Amino acid sequence: MTRVRLFAGAADILGATALELTASTAGELRAALVAGHGVSAEQVITRCSLLVDGVRATDDDHPVGEDSLVDVLPPFAGG
Repeated sequence: MTRVRLFAGAADILGATALELTASTAGELRAALVAGHGVSAEQVITRCSLLVDGVRATDDDHPVGEDSLVDVLPPFAGG
């Protein structure tokens, strides 16, 4: 399973700082994060950057490995 670390608003809206999910792409991971959490979660998660093993996922097709570590980073000041 993919390890996911959540920060700031992403952690607040999902009520966790870490999760384990199954996804093979960044788009699937975003969908899994939003599932069951409503419109507010979708609004936050779609604005977040995903770092997959330290590399920014620039599109929904970015691969996510079973053993990947993904950081979900909301926009910070100026970003």
